[in-house]
Amino acid sequence: MSPAAVAPWSDADAAKRIFDAAKPLKAAGIGPLAALDTIAAAMRSVVTRPTTKGDASTAVTKLLDEPYKRFCRPCNAVHLYEQPFRLAAFRAGLELQPGTSPPVLQRIPGFKVAKQAPERFQLIPVYLRQLGPATPKHVADYLDAPVAEVKSRWPAEAVEVKVGPEKRWALGDLDTAPVKTTRLLGPYDLFLQAKDRSLLVDDPARAKALWPVLGRPGAVLVDGDLAGLWRPRQAGPKLRIQLELWSPVPRERLEPEGERLAAFRGVRFDGFTGG
Repeated sequence: MSPAAVAPWSDADAAKRIFDAAKPLKAAGIGPLAALDTIAAAMRSVVTRPTTKGDASTAVTKLLDEPYKRFCRPCNAVHLYEQPFRLAAFRAGLELQPGTSPPVLQRIPGFKVAKQAPERFQLIPVYLRQLGPATPKHVADYLDAPVAEVKSRWPAEAVEVKVGPEKRWALGDLDTAPVKTTRLLGPYDLFLQAKDRSLLVDDPARAKALWPVLGRPGAVLVDGDLAGLWRPRQAGPKLRIQLELWSPVPRERLEPEGERLAAFRGVRFDGFTGG
């Protein structure tokens, strides 16, 4: 992924993405993009070798002035606002070292600042190809960006289509062939990330169960439709899968998926509960 692909497009875009951190910066006359550049420079000066996120945060906090910082009740400490810290890390050419806990930041090898991402990484076209047909608002909600910013960058080659009474756009060929497959989708599988959730689940109670604020379950996908929820129940070397099905699904269609999941986790599949 190119850092330019996830960079805010403007001060208005950056202000939306950094949430409540934008207010003190504005009061101090500091533009959000300039603030991210300042934080990024401080982070890069601190992370000259692999550094835990906590140590990097402490060091950067000491380098910056009041508008960049807040009192954090859970930590009982003063540190940077979280969202600017996260956005600035990529801007600084930093990445997380895989498999570290607590997380360790390190410099991205060969990092170079780019003003524009390569075409394959430009997020609006990627969204339309992977999660379209969609509207500018769907894409803006996904990116936490202003709708006006998305509209101003809307691909000229996007094709208008109708989804029910709504006008939407897509890129690439729309495959409308019937899908015949069964999958246990992970909680953050791309299929579940589109912002037109009502097309996947039109029942509000089911939607709330599938996309809670915390502790998302996985989804059971059968022939292109969502048929229920699943959660892992692991005890030692055994994995059981708890099901909450919205429509009947033959166990023989789910068994191979349970075996795949258990093999991925390095344990033995011990069947399903619920239904």
